[in-house]
Order: sequence, then structure tokens, then C-alpha cells
Amino acid sequence: MYKKWPAIDFTRPRLILAPMEGVVDAVNRRLITSLGATDLCITEFVRVVDHLLPAKIFHQYCPELKTKSLTESGTPVLIQLLGSNPESMAENAARAMELGALGIDLNFGCPAKTVNRSDGGAALLKTPERIFRVIEAVRKAVPDTHSVSAKIRLGFDNPSPAMEIAQAAEAAGASWLVVHARTKMDGYKPPAYWENVEPLSQKLKIPVIANGEVWTHDDYLRCQKISNCEHVMIGRGWVANPGLGLEIKKGTTKMPWPQWQNYFLDFFKLSTELRHEQYAIQRTKQLCKMMSQSYGEAHLLLQKIKTYQNAEPILEILRYNFSSSSEGDLIPAPELIVARKFIS
Repeated sequence: MYKKWPAIDFTRPRLILAPMEGVVDAVNRRLITSLGATDLCITEFVRVVDHLLPAKIFHQYCPELKTKSLTESGTPVLIQLLGSNPESMAENAARAMELGALGIDLNFGCPAKTVNRSDGGAALLKTPERIFRVIEAVRKAVPDTHSVSAKIRLGFDNPSPAMEIAQAAEAAGASWLVVHARTKMDGYKPPAYWENVEPLSQKLKIPVIANGEVWTHDDYLRCQKISNCEHVMIGRGWVANPGLGLEIKKGTTKMPWPQWQNYFLDFFKLSTELRHEQYAIQRTKQLCKMMSQSYGEAHLLLQKIKTYQNAEPILEILRYNFSSSSEGDLIPAPELIVARKFIS
């Protein structure tokens, strides 16, 4: 049986909210986990170069450190580090643990060119021995009672090294492994190659979590079956439909659009509190764009707010455009009624 860590145990299927730079901040974590279907969250990556970061950086990326590394609803949050220097990564992992982290996750999957040019993220997929050294160093710096996990892709430009990479992570002491079922060069282009995760889940003795291209309950079930993974991590699909976890775990139907009004209003308020008003404006537009992949109404809402740079008109639109009739149908702003005909 797999070991139980303070943040999570893998004795039953787990659903994990993926770390997404510039997207899954403390506000998204708080609101998505408030719906009650998330087993674990991981922060956006904290970039480590060659020095010990101050405590304020860890608190910036993980405000939940002040609440025992739990979201308001009690979901554990791990801190993710990205870097390639074993000593610096270990030193910063130890600092995170001193501040109250429940575990450390290591990013070897980020495909961003700026990150890879700086010898971080998916760049290390070319050299599994370097992944081994980073994980080994961090594992030694983190108490045995807490997990050190890693997130990888199948390879840099082809999936043939996937087994070597995964076994290097396991041999170095990784507690569990997330596999994004694409290479670095695949980026986020569909499909995800869940079938290439299956040999890893069969071979490794540590838990393997499948990740990539899960947008619906059916996708989740197919991902589990094809990858042979009980546990699944979801990123873009969960932000696009924050109720996806409930659909997967509880078998609920997709939440009607009008019911997201308070979600959007809370999102704006909490984003303002986390940073400032301009941050909330930018994030709200981003949320509309991402939810457009699951809700046509979100696309219409984005068209309505995208030109505004002040909070007041955006909040007014949010209040108005989520009004519902007695039948629960969305009442769009008049100028959106015509637009809907072209996207339905």
C-alpha cells in the first residue's frame, strides 16, 4: 500500500488541480476547492536560480502557508519549485518546509521558451540524470514524513525517453510522479498520448498521476482506462469548467451558466484583495476566456467587458448579465442577443 503523506494518500483515486503559471493562483485554488471535489492543489512554480529566496516570495505564491497550507475549504496545497541547480533547489525546499509547506513538487514539464532557455522546466527532460540529481538533493532536504513529487512530460521532442525519465525520478526518491502525456514540443496541442503513460504506471512502484487534455467526465474515464492510472491531474479543463470535479466525483450535471454569477463576483473581489484592482480586471477577462471553452455565454461576457479598464462597469456587467428569469435562463444584454445566434 502506498505511503500516506500529510497532504495526500493514494489509497483511493485522487483528483488533483494542476499548477498553471499565471492561471491557478490562490484565488482560483480557493474558489475551485470551495466546490468540494479537489483532493490536492499545487502552486504556480517558484523559480529557483542560485540563491535562497526570502520568505515573502513563498508567501506570495502560497498565501495558504498562513493557514497551515490549506485552502479555506481545507484542501492541501503543495509548493512547486522550478530550477536545475540541485543545491539551490534543496536549500529552497528546506526553506519552504520551515515556512509550513506540506510537501514539495518539482517542475520538469514547463514548455515555455523563456523557462527552457534559462535551463528550467522541460529543458531537463533531455538529461534524466540531472532530474535524478535535483530530486535526490531535494529529497534529502525534506523530512521523510513529507512528500517530494515531480511533474514531467513524456520527453523533450519525442516520447522514447519517458521510461528512463520516470525511473530516474523514482530512483532519486520521488514520492509520486505526474506525467503530462505530451512532449515539450507538443506543447498543449491535442491529443494527449495517455497510452504512453500506461507503461510507466505499470512499471513504477510509486503512484503515477496522468495529466493532459481532460475536459469532461468522459475524458476523465478514458484517461484513467488508457493510462492505467487511478489518479488524474486536471488543469485547463477544470478552470474552463470549475464544476468539472463535481461532475467527476459526484456525477452531477454541468452547472447552468446563471449559477456562476457569485463565482465571478467573488473571483473579482478576491483577486482585488490578493493584489489590486487591475489584477482583478485582467484575471476576470482571463477567466471569461478560459470558461469560453465550456460555456458559450462566457465568450459573450468577454466581448462585453474586454474593452473596459475600470472595475465599476465590469462589475455592473457581471451583475446584469447573470440575471436569470424564473425558468433559470440567462438574460443576455440586448446587444448580445444577436451575437448568440452566430455561435450557437
